[in-house]
Amino acid sequence: MKEIYKETYLQEAEEHLASIEEAILDIEDNPDDKESINRLFRAIHTIKGSGAMFGFDDIAGFAHHLETVLEKVRKGILPVTSQLIDLVLASRDQIKIMLDATHGGAEADIELSGKIIGALEYLLSEAENVGDSDLKSVSSLKNSKKDEMTCRIRFHPKPDIFESGTEPALLLEELRNFGEYNIVAHTHKIPQLKDINPELCYIHWNIILTTCKELDMIKDVFIFVEDRCDLKIDLIDTQFTTNNVESHKRVGEILIDRGDLSSDELIKALNIQKRVGEILIENRAIDQDAVDAALIEQEHVRQIRKKRREAVSSSSIRVAADKLDNLINLVGELVITQARLTQVSSDIDNIELANPVEEIERLTVELRDCALNMRMVPIGTTFGKFRRLVRDLSAELGKEINLVTEGGETELDKTVIERLSDPLVHLIRNSIDHGIRSPKEREHFGKPRTGNIYLTAAHRGAKVFITIRDDGMGIDPEIVRANAVESGLISKNAELSQEEIFSLIFAPGFSTASQVTDVSGRGVGLDVVKRKIDSLGGTIQISSEKKRGTTISLSMPLTLAIIEGLLVEVDGTSFILPLSLINECTELTDTHIEKARGRNVISVRGKLLPFLRLRETFAISGTKPRIEQVVITEVENFRVGIVVDEIIGNLQTVIKPLDKVYREAKGVSGATIMGDGRVALILDVPGLIRYTEKEEEKNIRNAYER
Repeated sequence: MKEIYKETYLQEAEEHLASIEEAILDIEDNPDDKESINRLFRAIHTIKGSGAMFGFDDIAGFAHHLETVLEKVRKGILPVTSQLIDLVLASRDQIKIMLDATHGGAEADIELSGKIIGALEYLLSEAENVGDSDLKSVSSLKNSKKDEMTCRIRFHPKPDIFESGTEPALLLEELRNFGEYNIVAHTHKIPQLKDINPELCYIHWNIILTTCKELDMIKDVFIFVEDRCDLKIDLIDTQFTTNNVESHKRVGEILIDRGDLSSDELIKALNIQKRVGEILIENRAIDQDAVDAALIEQEHVRQIRKKRREAVSSSSIRVAADKLDNLINLVGELVITQARLTQVSSDIDNIELANPVEEIERLTVELRDCALNMRMVPIGTTFGKFRRLVRDLSAELGKEINLVTEGGETELDKTVIERLSDPLVHLIRNSIDHGIRSPKEREHFGKPRTGNIYLTAAHRGAKVFITIRDDGMGIDPEIVRANAVESGLISKNAELSQEEIFSLIFAPGFSTASQVTDVSGRGVGLDVVKRKIDSLGGTIQISSEKKRGTTISLSMPLTLAIIEGLLVEVDGTSFILPLSLINECTELTDTHIEKARGRNVISVRGKLLPFLRLRETFAISGTKPRIEQVVITEVENFRVGIVVDEIIGNLQTVIKPLDKVYREAKGVSGATIMGDGRVALILDVPGLIRYTEKEEEKNIRNAYER
């Protein structure tokens, strides 16, 4: 077996496992959701069939037992129960372990597989023990004669179908068991014997099938070869038309429907006779305008349907993530080179050079946007796995919790989503453990037994805002304050706003849990979450109301590859501030400094604003200008000014990671290369503010000790 086919199967199996988990959780919410049941069955069917085809016999054998059970569920013989839901999820996890084992992961527990298979067989035995009257009633609903239908199947394999290991004859043989059928093999494309390539398929088939099976079951026969054939299945007859002999289509219409004859060829043949419209006009049954109107209507409908088909049809290609990452890196280098070219063109001031440079700049921007969009994926792919987390953890803690998601179509860079997954898991676990009480406690406080966790995402400008909200008992700021005093985070007499008190929850080692559990209580987690969010250039905030609930808000950049920044300078040294964190800019003069009496504050529209100087923070020598510039930033609803010598302007920045020697540098998140070849540091504004605060506290403490 070729390694490429094996790898393709493993990738597709991962996607089907995600679909299985999503479908079974949908079925748990709505047991009558036939579409989800069919989706679940098709995913298991594909894993089993492809597994057998590509040599994964253990996976195929295990999936076969689950497929058999789900077939009974599709037919309505086996009901959807909590036991069935648990078994499907357990089977899904076991298949995942089997897949991981092929990549060097731990081997699947054979004993556990046997237990799951035994439980599935027990469900089947229960289905077989259904009373005859019940079974007949089910059968009469699902397979009664009134559901009989006739389909036309056009199966046109691509010439290279044999390369996938598929034998078309076996697919046709499978249809034989579905009902009465007629098959016609089209052999006119078979070349002379000397020209035949035995590895190519030259035949296609038309099948007329009358069956009581569902249309989805017919499609499932061809599920493994959908990408290697032209397949068309049309419903051409039902029990409502079988008694109407005159309703059948004319031969020309059938030939056109089957694709054996084009409309032009049919019209050419019919033109030998007079057209219907001409005959009607000659008989004065109708006038020319009426015929013209009918022809226009016919053409209009035909064009609309054609556009609709073209809009629906789409194609996609699977690309390895590392190839996309490499593309982004190359585009980043191109953006840097283009900026340098623009700088050189500006210095030369040659009109003949300026025009093509402007065109290259435009094309580079389009290429950059296109490359970044290729890495954008819906955050719903991450939201989906939290449903399983909420289900399993709430059951473990004896709680009833419903997860409500919104904005799953919101797109983020795949790198951001991957690095955001773990923080979101921890925040949701926190909401389940701390936010939502047990059903009895909720009833005691006048709340519904079932708690809700709302997970939402939405775009706002160049950022994505993600919110985790619960309708639990909320956070008591007095308890947070008391714990913070006890752990030495704040003094007993410290005056803090409610927002500042809630921010203490992110301090290392802080916990409000009364006891240590498997879920929380060890004081490890939210400080790590905050550091992760900060490292991504995002912010996190907590707001809460007692007995109403808690809301955790995240603000994240769309991408980590290229950002919009504000270029500033201090004595010729360049820095870049993320534009998304900047509110406004103002000036700092000697008059402002005199009014502040030595304090690092400035009055902005009647309010005092603290500031820090990049010159002092980075120990840059030189003489400061008479008028300095203040860039006002906002982090977690806290406004801080950053004083620089000069503001150059906006700059689209390609982020380059720092060498490992400098990665622990405080207040710096990366670097970039500017158009003139110089390197500019990209500032981590939240980290820079925290570093400055700690330095100020250290200076005050040292002065007090002296």
